[in-house]
Amino acid sequence: MLLTISTTLRPATDLGFLLHKHPGRVQEFEQSFGMARVFYPEAGEDRCTAALLLEVDPVRLARSRGSSSPDFSLGQYVNDRPYAASSLLASALADVFRTARTGRCASRQDLADGPIPLEICLPALPCRGGADLAHRLFGPLGWEVRAEAVPLDPGFPEWGESRYVRLTLRGNVRLADALNHLYVLLPVLDDAKHYWLAGDEVDKLVRAGEGWLAAHPDKGLITRRYLGRRWALTRIAFARLAELGDDVEETLDPPVEEEPGAEPSASTEPAGEERVPLNTLRREAVVAALEEIGARTVLDLGCGSGQLLSALLAKPAFAKVAGMDVSARALALAKRRLRTERMPDAKRARLELFQGSLTYTDARLAGYDAAVLMEVVEHVDPPRLPALERVVFGTRPAHVIVTTPNVEHNVRYELLAGAHRHPDHRFEWSRAEFARWVAGVCETYGYAADLRPVGEDDPEVGPPTQMAVFSRREERP
Repeated sequence: MLLTISTTLRPATDLGFLLHKHPGRVQEFEQSFGMARVFYPEAGEDRCTAALLLEVDPVRLARSRGSSSPDFSLGQYVNDRPYAASSLLASALADVFRTARTGRCASRQDLADGPIPLEICLPALPCRGGADLAHRLFGPLGWEVRAEAVPLDPGFPEWGESRYVRLTLRGNVRLADALNHLYVLLPVLDDAKHYWLAGDEVDKLVRAGEGWLAAHPDKGLITRRYLGRRWALTRIAFARLAELGDDVEETLDPPVEEEPGAEPSASTEPAGEERVPLNTLRREAVVAALEEIGARTVLDLGCGSGQLLSALLAKPAFAKVAGMDVSARALALAKRRLRTERMPDAKRARLELFQGSLTYTDARLAGYDAAVLMEVVEHVDPPRLPALERVVFGTRPAHVIVTTPNVEHNVRYELLAGAHRHPDHRFEWSRAEFARWVAGVCETYGYAADLRPVGEDDPEVGPPTQMAVFSRREERP
């Protein structure tokens, strides 16, 4: 299996720093199923190419797989594993470029943090769904995609196309993001995993998909295929994405559909009452609270891809709706979700989007009836919470609505295993901790607050989300 990564960034040899692999050496990495090698076919100032070559040992692969694996029996010895990109290449990529996938590069951190011109080539990639599926999966991530179907036999064109494509991706993409795209999507395109699927696969998917999977139009397909259509794991992943990722639509968890040309799946959704995702309940609770307090102008702080903004714009009672986020990419996603270019003029006049930070004073935050922090405070480092409080409550909106996870409820999430609900959470509060924070804010800034549950209020561990509705007192103490 061969994967090449090229850049025309000058000096192009900085690719070696970003990948943590020296362009002047061939490096080997032992895998349980073979040997991975990294080398540089070209390394110049104008263009540099790193190659990952994975040599799969069919005998070792056969001896390390059980009878329930996709490679059992004769298929363990006679298959495309040594040649075609698959979950084995994704696994080797994760091991070989482990540090690069995190986006860390002490010597060139500025380059690691931003997009660079990249070209990625995979000469032989199994693609169940054809070249169109490669476009569907990589196109929304900012790639220019070229996927050429490989004929079964060039000498007999009437035999048609094989299930393989030659894939070339070009774009200005952060290297860490590019590697994570490949890590997730290679086994998705192959629609097979060639190793045992354990519960930690959900954590791997959530970590590698951070910042892009939740907003992907085919996130449901990606999740099901990545997890081998194992319903127990898929259900957990859907819950993690829908409940913990604020940018996920409530349609993330549809009934499991059969894909064109696919055989019937062995996993089907258990019968029973359809569960409303927590992010839907949370958004509905916030909108209901805003209607209850009679807010006409609303500021969504940390608006993400615009879920709440969309719900507010659908209600004419909200005369002005503004969204602020520190991420330019999130604002771009919000514009795309809201379809601002097609929005009627009257509706567009009610909307404002702008970039800003919650920890720096900003005059644009003043003058709103209500400010909303929906699943935002837990993403702020605790030492910076006082700055957030000054920025938000110091502008003296009549009302502030805050929602945040209830850490006590985490025991109800199978496989969370003591971890935070999202990798970017700096903390998660218990009900008592949240109540103390709310009381402190009220005392400092002159507000009264009503604490409310969001989601099913478990008698033992409380609701999954907790909400505070702050109302400004007429006179500050």
